[in-house]
Amino acid sequence: MSRLSHSHSPVEHEGGVQFEPAQQAARGAHQHSAGGWHGAASVTLHCLTGCLIGEWIGLAIGVALSLPSAITMVLATALAYASGFGLTMWPLLRSGMAFWPALSTVFVGEAVSIGAMEVAMNAVDYAMGGMRVKSLVAPRYWEALAAACVAGFMAAWPVNFWLLDRNMKKCHHVS
Repeated sequence: MSRLSHSHSPVEHEGGVQFEPAQQAARGAHQHSAGGWHGAASVTLHCLTGCLIGEWIGLAIGVALSLPSAITMVLATALAYASGFGLTMWPLLRSGMAFWPALSTVFVGEAVSIGAMEVAMNAVDYAMGGMRVKSLVAPRYWEALAAACVAGFMAAWPVNFWLLDRNMKKCHHVS
């Protein structure tokens, strides 16, 4: 069997899902040391890292340009999704998986998790006035962002537990 044909043959069957070698490599790269709530916390921290990159950039742009809060929220959310998906897809793409299969591998789990996180983060940031300050050096901006991170983590943690328990976050296999 040639190397090319071998690279496209499924090598593992788990819960009705066959994983290609590239998916196997990506799953191995995202193994977490414990399941349950501890594993969900690890996955949520990874998710928060990805989301926070885009969230911070969107908020910074909105505050620096004095954009209305609604536009700032949309911008921050869109960039959080982009960076969250990007951070999660990067190991899949590096392992040789094509873009569309990588996106389909992470889409449901990441879309739901990021959605829960973004609702909480934007609600807290808005309520604390962080996105309505006039300057990025205003203490309220950073206080609201810090509180939003905690709220986002707490909102997404049970969601990730549920997603992992149902094997809906295939890129974050917890052993």
